[in-house]
Amino acid sequence: MKREILTMLRKDGTYVSGQQLCERLGVSRTAVWKAINALKAEGYEIGAVQNKGYCLLQAPDVLTEAEIGSRRTDRWKDAPLVVYAETDSTNNQARRLAQEGNPEGTLVVADRQTRGKGRRGRVWETPASAGIAMSFVLKPEIAPQDASQLTILAALASLRAVQDVSGADCAIKWPNDLVLNRRKLCGILTEMNLEEDYIQQIIVGIGFNVHHEAFPESLADKATSLYLETGQKYSRAEIVCRVMQHFAEYYEQFLTQRNLAFVREEYNHFLISRGESVRVLGVGQEWSGRSLGINDTGSLLVETEDGEIREVLAGEVSVRGLYSYA
Repeated sequence: MKREILTMLRKDGTYVSGQQLCERLGVSRTAVWKAINALKAEGYEIGAVQNKGYCLLQAPDVLTEAEIGSRRTDRWKDAPLVVYAETDSTNNQARRLAQEGNPEGTLVVADRQTRGKGRRGRVWETPASAGIAMSFVLKPEIAPQDASQLTILAALASLRAVQDVSGADCAIKWPNDLVLNRRKLCGILTEMNLEEDYIQQIIVGIGFNVHHEAFPESLADKATSLYLETGQKYSRAEIVCRVMQHFAEYYEQFLTQRNLAFVREEYNHFLISRGESVRVLGVGQEWSGRSLGINDTGSLLVETEDGEIREVLAGEVSVRGLYSYA
């Protein structure tokens, strides 16, 4: 009921009478009063005026089913939404839900994540009240070799969400990191489950550093947060919902066009390494070249010192700047 009340208060943006809430929700005035008080106890500032009703004045920065759900406007807003105060990995939980038959668009969010997954087996931890750990389920009818293109779309959706909320001038480190002032702000991991040559589901996991005030010494020169860069605090729930909205829009176009031609120019505009020298690090190999941006399938084009243009495939190598992480 709290989700529905918040949705109504946000939609109207003004006072909503207790009678309207009762009629729309099919509950008693006492039930509405109890739900309003429960929201107030969670930190919501809700005005109440006789003969006018209730008005949402301010919302706390919380990751709850009610707060996130009441902000959703994307195509999957009615799909299952599961929010944890703490979990090991939102990717693990989203995969479990998908395997249990939950539909595309199922979203898992955690306030604290203890064993999140990064590339090459690294762990991505999300401290409570500081970051965002989110994962959602996709079930596209595409070839398995095209699944990595969804990482490109997730990076763009994440960047647009951060811009919407903070105005921060983010960039993308190919293929799956957002950077701010050449330090990592957001990481993305796409995992796929196959049955023979058929995609059962794809899990897109995204982690944001939002309110972190410091990082361990080993990460201080590589990682940052929105708070460290802007000095401001933001609604993490709004960031989650903006990601889902932008991704849904990109995804719909992708399913129609079946490649990334429609976002190639946009992605390359934000690609931090475009035109710069980079190191390509693979298993047993390392070479340098100049990044030219992505092609229509999301591969990075790198021009070698002898003028050869190579396609670098996501997942096979790491690409870094010559003198920094980005």
